[in-house]
Amino acid sequence: MRSSKMIKGALLGCAIAATTALTGLVPALDGVAKAQSAVQRPTETLVLSIGRGQLIQLPGTMTDLFVADTSVADVQVKSSKQLYVFGKAGGETTLYASNSAGQVVYSATVRVGSNIDSIDQMLLLAMPDAKVRVSTLNGVVLLTGTVGAPEDSAEAARLVQAFVGDNVKVISRLATATPMQVNLQVRIAEVSRSLVKEIGANLLTRDLTGGFQFGIGRASRNFATIQDTLNVSTLPRLDASAQFGLPAGSLTLPFNPVTGQFVAGGTTTTFNNGIDGKTAIQAAGRLFGLDIASAFDLAEQVGLVTTLSQPNLTALSGETADFLAGGEFPIPINQGLGATSIEYKRFGVSLAYTPTVLANGRISMRVRPEVSELSSAGSVTLGGFQVPALTTRRAETTVELGSGESFMIAGLLSNNSQDLVDKAPGLGDMPVLGNLFKSSNFRKGETELVIVVTPYLVNPVNANDIKLPTDAFRTPDELQRLINNQQSDGITGGDRPKPSVAPAESGSGGPEFGALPAEPRAMPSSGAKPQRDARKARARQGDKPADIAAAPGFSFD
Repeated sequence: MRSSKMIKGALLGCAIAATTALTGLVPALDGVAKAQSAVQRPTETLVLSIGRGQLIQLPGTMTDLFVADTSVADVQVKSSKQLYVFGKAGGETTLYASNSAGQVVYSATVRVGSNIDSIDQMLLLAMPDAKVRVSTLNGVVLLTGTVGAPEDSAEAARLVQAFVGDNVKVISRLATATPMQVNLQVRIAEVSRSLVKEIGANLLTRDLTGGFQFGIGRASRNFATIQDTLNVSTLPRLDASAQFGLPAGSLTLPFNPVTGQFVAGGTTTTFNNGIDGKTAIQAAGRLFGLDIASAFDLAEQVGLVTTLSQPNLTALSGETADFLAGGEFPIPINQGLGATSIEYKRFGVSLAYTPTVLANGRISMRVRPEVSELSSAGSVTLGGFQVPALTTRRAETTVELGSGESFMIAGLLSNNSQDLVDKAPGLGDMPVLGNLFKSSNFRKGETELVIVVTPYLVNPVNANDIKLPTDAFRTPDELQRLINNQQSDGITGGDRPKPSVAPAESGSGGPEFGALPAEPRAMPSSGAKPQRDARKARARQGDKPADIAAAPGFSFD
């Protein structure tokens, strides 16, 4: 009995002990669960360069230290409160330091980049005027800020890429501080002087005497015709010596049986029109038994042509702009089998250029100005169509200028003369009389051409500040046009109609009448209907029309 009681007591004691142990184990397990559910995230961000480090002073005593990736960053423990962290490779890792009670005394996210300080120093040395910020993340270098010119952005990216190596990606988000729009003014000035002198000799003879006949003819054109006044070839020829007191048989003349009289054969010379634009001196008569007609064509042409073209064009930096003030003329192209197509070629004043804004406001540009005009000299005829030639002055080059600076990119000084003599061999070389058997043509030309370019860095302006050539023009009324024969109303210094805003409501603080809004304001999708509805509602409430002020904006009433 005693032994059974002892066994029961022992079992009861074990049960009580087990119950007590379980009671103490439940809070312990609950604390572990709570500890596991509390996640401690890094509270700081530490940025380092490869091969460099920082000494960190801990707020408490450190007993344990954890580094997630020692290949990115590693630590050296100086004491229980000092920690030295240094970067080893580009990337990101985490760092935790805890005390003996398990509490975190320091935590940080460590980001290691490719020598950030060295990149900044390099860019500052290479581009002192640029404002470049360098950021690194996961092996990527990001460049932000402003530079002076577009090529500086590409140069900064190339320098950083060469510094960090090909394994690191460099992204450039740099902006240009200088204006990106370039206005180019080109002045093409030309003076052309020409002198043409022409002397043309024309000679025509006819011999109607019996026996040997002789004639001389030289003509650059069909200037005259020698013909008989009366056709006597069908009349009989009788002895007329007695009529003139001559021995018999000395003279025979045509005899007209109808009139019973001798007829003397005569000649008539008919001159044709001269060449347009030339003076013709013409003469005809009978000399040494010959009918002679002669003409001299005299011409002298003096020309002076001045040309001043000033094309003006604006383009973005790096973009190509093209300008043409002229036209196009058709050229027939034979396609075979009787088919003909038309191809057009441009002429006039044209300008094409590609500007690039450099540092310090310098502008590098590829410019190609051209002035061409139609000319009959050198024209050809294809399929019955006359295709004119082009007289062209063109220049194409690359220059670098500052804003507002001018440079002469092309110049031409041409002086040419030409003397042509067309003559009969031998006869044209005789003194005095040789002029009857030759023609001379003398031409002389002088041309001076200058092309000057001037680029400007420009910014957009208010549309109302722009002056147009048609601003001051006003059409005349019927009285001015019919009676005074005026082509305009005679008023100078006028201005074109310009948009303005309606007056603001009293107390609304809107813009005053005639003032333009600081920024464009979008109109309602239904036009002015909300304004009209508001006015009608206020009118129904008893407001007088004079008290209703228009809201800012254009009115469609």
